[in-house]
Amino acid sequence: MTKDFKLPAAAAPAAQSGRLWSIDVLRGGAVVLMALDHVRHLWADTPFAPTDLDLTTPAWFFTRWITHFCAPVFVFLAGTSAFLYGRKAGMEKLRRFLFSRGLWLLFIELAVISPSILFAWPGKAGFLILQVIWAIGWGMIVLGLLSYLPRRLILFLSITLVAGHNLLDGVAPQDWGSLSWLWTILHIGEGWVAVTESFGLLSVYPLIPWIGVMSLGYCSGAVMAWEPVRRRQFLLVAGLGLVEAFVLFRFMNAYGDPNPWDFQSRGLNYTLMSFLNTTKYPPSLLYLCMTLGPTLLLLYALEGTQNKAASFFRTFGRVPFFFYTLHFAVINFFAHLWHYFRYGQWFNFITTPKAQWPADYEPNLGLMYGVWAVVILGFYFLCRWYGSFRFGRKEWWWRYL
Repeated sequence: MTKDFKLPAAAAPAAQSGRLWSIDVLRGGAVVLMALDHVRHLWADTPFAPTDLDLTTPAWFFTRWITHFCAPVFVFLAGTSAFLYGRKAGMEKLRRFLFSRGLWLLFIELAVISPSILFAWPGKAGFLILQVIWAIGWGMIVLGLLSYLPRRLILFLSITLVAGHNLLDGVAPQDWGSLSWLWTILHIGEGWVAVTESFGLLSVYPLIPWIGVMSLGYCSGAVMAWEPVRRRQFLLVAGLGLVEAFVLFRFMNAYGDPNPWDFQSRGLNYTLMSFLNTTKYPPSLLYLCMTLGPTLLLLYALEGTQNKAASFFRTFGRVPFFFYTLHFAVINFFAHLWHYFRYGQWFNFITTPKAQWPADYEPNLGLMYGVWAVVILGFYFLCRWYGSFRFGRKEWWWRYL
């Protein structure tokens, strides 16, 4: 089995330089955009959904829309990185890592990240949030099982999950009876799972489609071992193909997203917004085509790009788990201080009902972007220091941090 994962000699230079560099750069770009969305939630949330075309503005819509790329990049590249680790370490080590890393991520989501978002103990807040780290953790565990299958079969299952899960949109949790909670976690976006009368789980990232995205990234990892010309040609053709599929199927309003687009009376900008306004929870087929297509095109464009801008983003992309684990608590802490000194009260947009927001509060787009810039600058130096420290460690457990 491990013999199949031996890196071809012709691909070795790319595997040691351009390819891994491009993956880190792209992942770092996703980290930076992700922070924008979380600053918006904690510093400048709106009383309406930024994608609600009846209430939003282009500035708020596209501020939210551009961050749609983050989760697909993270999950897809997690699968790609798993494949690359398997090539280097062998399948048995890969499987052990996927199982243990997956369980570790589930623990971190429940014990660290969710309380950092709520800025309260879960019992006091009344719920826990199951987000992207939850989905990645389960995706790794399932991928560890799938890795026993032939890669072509994994690819078939991946495409089936990604392309076919919208066929399940008509299945409601109550159709599962006493197992309604399981269907909510598997397929329902932003679904509620009651644990007790006073406590529950908010399942934001349902597992079926995201497991498909991760295993698709795993299969795509084999492409990264090809010689550079063939690899870049595939990334270009596949990326353009996904973008074209998005445009075609979205235009037809036939399949792939539960919310059709329509011409808007408010003008061309809003019609474009309607066309781009695909469903993230759960991620529809068209949402994934819209985001994974450009992801492949960026991998194509970034290969061999090693300038100062790429180095800046790579600083974040080398230590994404470190950034993700800390940034909610940091952003939330300073948001609470700002709210107290500005409005005279402690509150959290996520846990405080809109009726209890300060009477004079107005979402401020300029404030949000300013805070985002400060967060990114501060974390840049922190991530640069941690990266230098972390990659000098040889102990096995550093791989989990």
